[in-house]
Amino acid sequence: MNVASPAPPMKRDWLDWPFFGESHRAFAGALDRFVGGGAIAAIDHEDVDESCRDLVRALGEAGLLNVAVAPLDGDASAIDSRSVCLARETLAYRDGLADFAFAMQGLGSGAVAIAGSDEQRRLVLPKVRSGEWLAAFALSEREAGSDVAAMACSAREDGNGYRLGGEKTWISNGGIADVYTVFARTDEAPGARGISAFLVFPDDRGFSIAERIDVMAPHPLATLRFEGCRLPADRRVGGAGEGFKIAMRTLDIFRASVAAAAVGFARRAFDEALAHAKSRKMFGATLADLQLTQAALGEMAADIDAAALLTYRAAWRRDVQKLPTTVEAAMAKMTATETAQRVIDRALQMFGGRGVRRGEIVESLYREIRALRIYEGATEVQKLIVARELIKARAS
Repeated sequence: MNVASPAPPMKRDWLDWPFFGESHRAFAGALDRFVGGGAIAAIDHEDVDESCRDLVRALGEAGLLNVAVAPLDGDASAIDSRSVCLARETLAYRDGLADFAFAMQGLGSGAVAIAGSDEQRRLVLPKVRSGEWLAAFALSEREAGSDVAAMACSAREDGNGYRLGGEKTWISNGGIADVYTVFARTDEAPGARGISAFLVFPDDRGFSIAERIDVMAPHPLATLRFEGCRLPADRRVGGAGEGFKIAMRTLDIFRASVAAAAVGFARRAFDEALAHAKSRKMFGATLADLQLTQAALGEMAADIDAAALLTYRAAWRRDVQKLPTTVEAAMAKMTATETAQRVIDRALQMFGGRGVRRGEIVESLYREIRALRIYEGATEVQKLIVARELIKARAS
């Protein structure tokens, strides 16, 4: 986001919650050193492509990508969800593009960590983990967003390999990624069971960027086009027909972290609103002296803590209890993103006309939060996930 004033210090009294250990508190210190080191202050929001490259490089050099990208000698289970959430909350508090750059390295390499061959892991994971390569996760299509089983992009067997045909859209890091994990229909079975995953590189013949997509909060997004794009058989990630399962496992690992990013946005909006309310003179007092303002601040603070508790419960359940988090992550993602939207809207209202001025923190946050309520499963889809899982559990 465009920073109109330096970010206030991020207080983390919630690190004393029982979800966290000493390693997380130490990691929080490393995050603070990174955000104070200049990489975020140097972000150019008019050139998001180059800013993302610089951020990923800086995150890799600082060793922060180690928590989001699986090590060469480990798999996705080695990823600590609480650390990923701490990173996303901290980075989102400072700048939405910094959070985006961090998150995509984990999401884009997740399939390789989960199901990649030894050769694929050696090729991809060290480069993504170090920040040398940018990664992308290509799942969505124009008619297949939340309904992944409606996917039309195809990969047909062609001798000792496959030919990809079709398009992917709304792809984060599209146009700047060094490696894409692409999901395509191979038709081993109907619906979701007939999808496979593939590695695609920018110089593969038949692969092109059909369109760069501009959105309200600038991020590198694109539509990918495949026209007879031939891939050798060793580019398939995991078994034939396992792509949907791999995609869902990847999203499950990182869904709670979307909630953490929303919490980071909400905390920044609250801190900006509180500081503004204490300094804004109105009716012979300050905005903070008005009971309506106090009531709003009290509700905002309680809502943020509720969202954070749901977020870190989901991460703790995965890390410590080693249990599925389908319901918990969906609850966290749904609650945190909707909460952040309300908190940011209230903060902007407190700023009055100044709040809608481009370049103000609350204005930038207002644009940043909107996408989080949609991507990696819209709020409506999260509600369905929670309800269906609970109904299924009651029936068994």
